Amino acid sequence: MPIISVRIPQMGEGLQEARLVAFLKQPGDQVKRDDPLYQMETDKAVMDVESPYDGTLVEWTVEEGAVLPIGAKIAKMDVAEGVKEMPVGHGPPLKEEPAPEPEPVDAVAAASAAAGSPAAPRTRQIPPRTRRYLKEKGLVDVADSIPARGNKLTPEDIDAYLAAQAAGPPAAAAPAPLKATAEYEEFELSQRRRTLSYRLARGAQLCVPGTIMVEANWAAIESARERLKADDGEFQPSSFTMMAWCVAQAIKNHPKFRSTMPNDSTLRTYKRVNLGIAVALPDDELVTAVVPNADELSWREFAEAARRQIELARQGRDQATQATTLSITNMGAYGLRNAVPVVVSPAVATLFIGEAYWRPVPKIGGFDFRHVLTLSLTFDHRVINGVGAADFINEVKSRIETFVLPD
Repeated sequence: MPIISVRIPQMGEGLQEARLVAFLKQPGDQVKRDDPLYQMETDKAVMDVESPYDGTLVEWTVEEGAVLPIGAKIAKMDVAEGVKEMPVGHGPPLKEEPAPEPEPVDAVAAASAAAGSPAAPRTRQIPPRTRRYLKEKGLVDVADSIPARGNKLTPEDIDAYLAAQAAGPPAAAAPAPLKATAEYEEFELSQRRRTLSYRLARGAQLCVPGTIMVEANWAAIESARERLKADDGEFQPSSFTMMAWCVAQAIKNHPKFRSTMPNDSTLRTYKRVNLGIAVALPDDELVTAVVPNADELSWREFAEAARRQIELARQGRDQATQATTLSITNMGAYGLRNAVPVVVSPAVATLFIGEAYWRPVPKIGGFDFRHVLTLSLTFDHRVINGVGAADFINEVKSRIETFVLPD
């Protein structure tokens, strides 16, 4: 029986490439013509692509997550005598795949544990002496991620953790160039970077961006953070987590920020808030952590889920889905006060949070100084208009300025 190739079909006018999201069949499976074979992400949606042949799947010749040109060979199938390979540009029916419902937070934690990712415990034995040492070293926020040799965290465990951090991860071998001349070298992009580039390019083709900015008073968040430090408890969420909570609560009241456009004539609004958080990785790479169902969580559940999902992202696990409609990028740690963020498809908005700084405010006889930060929101004008964006960012500002630690 002949072996023929399966190629990416033409899935829309002008589309040059697509991203292979997932394999729906495995080598050795019997496949009927029009059976869903794999999933592709285009600029519109995630689609099930159906098999153009009856036969047996022999092998996949590419990896999941690959960004590939239209017509690329992706698999081989064993088919009946006389079956001819379809030419580049064939178009079997495509079925739009609804975005999967996000897993409940507990299920996400269980999945990460099964994959070997250490989930931070909800409670941990930290003696008072160790707590004082954590505060001295500025490590209260990461106490749950510090390995302990016994049931209790000790100062010796902290010293070992600091020594490991100072040593840093083992140096990775430098990638070999694909091409080298006297003038330049060419290197293959990582799969993670290719995925981000694909989404950025799709977003640039579709999104009609608008950007607005407001200044928010930092005092309430700062006060809440100092109160937590003074309490010396085990629950020590960061200032950024508090701001992310304000964003998640605001999105509940603004359904356009829970929406996407799967096509030019349809607005899809998700019932739950699936908050994206941009996470930087070494070598200037970027992934998205997602807090699923963020609007249904209590304050403590949200803070713990955000920490857990960010840790998964730091391990290289990108969690963005079609339901991740807004992402937060926090550049305050890099000394940036302001920026114009970009929207990464399929999201409809990105919120930039800048560095908190002291700004002089004129008054009669002199100046007062106010601790402030800038919120910068870029949004897709096809989905959200200026007034709707202003209402949303002003609610975020109000929640930040009036933040009180929830019970």
